[in-house]
Amino acid sequence: MALIDRTGAAALIPEDASREIIQNVATSSAVMRLARRMPNMSRKQQRLPMISTLPTAYFVNGDTGLKTTSNVSWENVHLNAEELAVIVPIPEAVLDDADYDIWTQIQPLIVEAFGVAIDAAILHGTNAPDAWPDDLALQITNASHTVDEDNAAFPDLFDALLGRGAGDESSVFALVEEDGFMVNGVLAQPVMKSKLRGLRDANGQPIFVSDMKANTANYSLDGNPLTFVENGAMASTVRAFVGDWSQLVYAMRQDITYKMATEATIQNASGTVEYNLFQQDMVALRAVMRLGWALPNPLNRTNQTDATRLPFASLLA
Repeated sequence: MALIDRTGAAALIPEDASREIIQNVATSSAVMRLARRMPNMSRKQQRLPMISTLPTAYFVNGDTGLKTTSNVSWENVHLNAEELAVIVPIPEAVLDDADYDIWTQIQPLIVEAFGVAIDAAILHGTNAPDAWPDDLALQITNASHTVDEDNAAFPDLFDALLGRGAGDESSVFALVEEDGFMVNGVLAQPVMKSKLRGLRDANGQPIFVSDMKANTANYSLDGNPLTFVENGAMASTVRAFVGDWSQLVYAMRQDITYKMATEATIQNASGTVEYNLFQQDMVALRAVMRLGWALPNPLNRTNQTDATRLPFASLLA
């Protein structure tokens, strides 16, 4: 288990750190930048009512025809708030010798760690709590919403993402659109930047030449923002997640909270004691946040089959 040595320590935590951290975590996490944030949760579990049956209207035959009834029903999707935490042990001697505020050094590292953990859990289920829903990659696979990068049905990467393949095979974007959702964002591995730069039109000209001439780092696909996930949270097997990110929701149960301990014992998952703070003259900073997420996947007129309907698709390596 690692600890902070004399190169970094924090003696004091600013009072407004919680608010600042939570804002920065949302920026550090690629998923949270695109997903829709719900109001803060007031309890561990929050219900999201979702329409499960749509009404049907009928024409009335003649002046005396009978009007027909229809029904609407709802089912609940739950947001379950789970803890995300980190403990940073610091020797007291380091605190005594520090002649500058090392908190500014620790803060971005905690933000980064939380952002990576959130993205990895939501996208691929890495270390995800049992109460959370299936990760996005698994839900996409279960809905058969994947396209292989080297699928021979598509002439090139551009068609695999945006067009249609041989035999009218659906591209990544098309899989989302055919289920009644409109794509509004893309998360991609950094390697996708070079792959997109290499795309050429029928005349051999780069498709993204206008972006390069504008000297901008902003990429888009079919007018939708393309975000490159630089925190390493995306698995190498998935090149890009494409979808309607307004359908993926998250909520905070509480903002970041901190506690400085001086007499605790820190042990690992196997029960081995790593640090005895009192005995080793150490302090430990503990940072905790609680949040939950869900992908309600609401019923719509285009695809009313739950098993195949999903507002996301992915390009696989």
